[in-house]
Amino acid sequence: MKIVNYFFIVLISLVTISCQEEEEVVIEDTTQNIANRTPLTDLIIRVSQNPTSIDNVLDSSSCFRVQLPVTIVLNGNSITVNSETDYQLVQDAIDAFTTDDDIVNFNYPITIQYQDFTTQVLNDSDDLDDVLDACGEDDGFDEIDCVSVVYPILINVYDPNNELANTLTITSNTMLHNFIENLEDNEYVAINYPISMIDSNGETVTITNNNQLEDFIEDSIDDCDDDSGISTPINLTGTWYVSYYFEGDDDETVNYNGYNFTFFVGGNIEVEKSGTYSNGLWTKYIDGGQDWLELDFDDSDLGDLEEDWKIVEFTETQLRLKHTSGGGGDTEYLYFTKN
Repeated sequence: MKIVNYFFIVLISLVTISCQEEEEVVIEDTTQNIANRTPLTDLIIRVSQNPTSIDNVLDSSSCFRVQLPVTIVLNGNSITVNSETDYQLVQDAIDAFTTDDDIVNFNYPITIQYQDFTTQVLNDSDDLDDVLDACGEDDGFDEIDCVSVVYPILINVYDPNNELANTLTITSNTMLHNFIENLEDNEYVAINYPISMIDSNGETVTITNNNQLEDFIEDSIDDCDDDSGISTPINLTGTWYVSYYFEGDDDETVNYNGYNFTFFVGGNIEVEKSGTYSNGLWTKYIDGGQDWLELDFDDSDLGDLEEDWKIVEFTETQLRLKHTSGGGGDTEYLYFTKN
């Protein structure tokens, strides 16, 4: 009986070791390398960040969130916010009357938590004003919090010579967010696929490459943010500039420095650069439930912008477009920012 037990223990140990080794297998695929400040890394940062826009009814800022519980004074009434469901109490108090100032005053001290999960104690309203000033202008693109990563995941880190330098095990949103956020300019990383993600319906989805990951997150944006997507009218009128243009592996934004694009109702575009004017046309249409923007220009230097662009995301001041060529061609990204 002791011999049987011994062999049983050995067998279990071998299976356990085998499983552990299988979980930690490092797969090198440099075709999946990504650098800092790309559209994909931006999406990963937003998926893994602290959801700081959830309490904007309290602090009017997506730069940070206020840790609960917290007590506020609103229109002369004291409200204790114990949980996220209590944000509705604050909104109801704001909506109750149209003649109130609707200013939220906190009972200090309060603790705030930033997008990278670090915290800070604020002792008075002056501290809050200083933080709000330091946050700068909000671009309107908040966290994508209705999808999530199934941890742990492995990430390969490569040096400038594209040689494997390290492999990290990422076990939380905090680790993933801060790792991607702090990538150096000469540092390249690759996710060890496959990985699993939880979609907006709570179902597990297997992701096997960068393109799938990017498409999965982009397709989830409408589910996570009621202010983005085809349900909201897109107002293009006004003057815009190219704030980002990326093709293949190259950031070519500099090629469009100095250009101003004025979109008019009816589909005309006036293009100006250094006092020289040219014309263009824009057409917005819906295909397969997706918003698209077709651009045409008289200026031959703008030929690369003449595509049918998928409208990925937009706010009143930002428009993010994407075009993928057929037959496995390069993916282009075009971002407009309103002047």
